[in-house]
Amino acid sequence: MALKVYLSGEIHTDWREQIIEACKGLDVSFDAPVTDHAASDDCGVAILGAEDQKYWHDHKGAMVNAIRTRKGISDADVVVVRFGEKYKQWNAAFDAGYASALGKSLIIVHGTDHQHALKEVDAAALAVTDDPLKVADILRYVLTGSLPA
Repeated sequence: MALKVYLSGEIHTDWREQIIEACKGLDVSFDAPVTDHAASDDCGVAILGAEDQKYWHDHKGAMVNAIRTRKGISDADVVVVRFGEKYKQWNAAFDAGYASALGKSLIIVHGTDHQHALKEVDAAALAVTDDPLKVADILRYVLTGSLPA
């Protein structure tokens, strides 16, 4: 068995790299949104032209980024969504809802400070953890049936 995993959410820490490194040797491939914050914010106007109003600037970027996000989530077997501590990731909540609506296996990663705010998102998930390395343990178990040492 092979798994295709989409890593959505917070872009300010190295949680994606932690999971990818911990999954070396497993038959798993990873996709993710563009994690260069400036490129992600400005892709719409850089490609389609400038906007005077910030709303339209952001709207163009969101639409262009959605092409990649929709493809990544649609093709995934498992969607991992990380909610960071510092910023509100409304886009991550949207990705979790989209993945859930598509019937994707959903793993949510967040700290205890977000338990109440994300209770509905957590309820849609098949696993919730505060540790990205536990995501790798889950993927290892799914692929091999092996429990962590």
